Amino acid sequence: MRRALLLQLLAPLALVALAALVGTLVSTSTETYVINALVNVVIVVALYVFIGNSGVLSFGHISFVAVGAWAAGVLSMPVEEKPAIMPHLFGLLGEHTVGNIWSLALAAAVGAAYALVVGLPLMRLSGLGAGIATFGVLEITHNVLRYWEKIGPGLNTFSAVPETTGLLQASLGAALAVIVAFGYRRMRFGRLLSATREDAAAARAVGVSVYRQRLVAFVLSGALAGFAGGLLVHMLPVNTESVYLDLTFLTLAMLVIGGATSLWGAVVGALAVSAVDSFLAEAESGIHLFGRSVDFPAGTRIVVVGALMALVLILRPAGLTGGREFSVPLARPRRLLTKFAR
Repeated sequence: MRRALLLQLLAPLALVALAALVGTLVSTSTETYVINALVNVVIVVALYVFIGNSGVLSFGHISFVAVGAWAAGVLSMPVEEKPAIMPHLFGLLGEHTVGNIWSLALAAAVGAAYALVVGLPLMRLSGLGAGIATFGVLEITHNVLRYWEKIGPGLNTFSAVPETTGLLQASLGAALAVIVAFGYRRMRFGRLLSATREDAAAARAVGVSVYRQRLVAFVLSGALAGFAGGLLVHMLPVNTESVYLDLTFLTLAMLVIGGATSLWGAVVGALAVSAVDSFLAEAESGIHLFGRSVDFPAGTRIVVVGALMALVLILRPAGLTGGREFSVPLARPRRLLTKFAR
């Protein structure tokens, strides 16, 4: 049993380490795609913590990525740069700057706090109602960040934010997210939430508070998503469109394609779809493949990822991993089996 649990943790960590190793062997431009894939791992693992364990679909988790990015971006930007980029910034935010680690910690804290505020009324909902309500949260968040210039750059793009999310930090961030998600799933809270996913009525009958367990997972998921937002804003210039519908669709597709009910599936889906998405992004700009020039029309990325998600849902509804954690079947000698059979 302990060996199986150890494998379930080490397998996704090994996949993260392999991606990081690939990042050290490729060109600088390709390394950026690897770093982005590792940040996607953090986002998809955050989705798994809530969606995978509760069975409740959320379209609003990119809201927590957005507020995390805003918190880390505003707080880590040098004070002398803020008046030019964010002239209407609230006084306290404009007068202070924090370092990289503190900005990531604050991004996680802001994501968790926002998830708590949102989750208190919404975690009583299930099914379509929960999905529509969380999508409403995404819309509200998007418009507040877009037009309220006292808390950020508004319509402008974040710039002058220290670009500290390199290959090492992205790898460590992804590994941390995997460890947190694994630990939560093995805790009493995670087991109780999984029980509510399988049969909410039976769980209530034995005294499990479905509302409380969903809220705990929602807040933890919000913290991981906020942390991912901090990594994202320290990696590349971010604006409100960067953390909106496209990222929502892409990360949900990663979770579904990999397998929503397992941590292994979340990591596999994030890295696999990120690889496809990165290749198609290059192809939209024009690449040479097998001696021929390939130039896909704009928007091909989303079309292909959508088609892949539909195909997986039709042919393998549980995802590429079957919604199961990584395991290695133990081979037993035939003579030993025969002996026990006698």
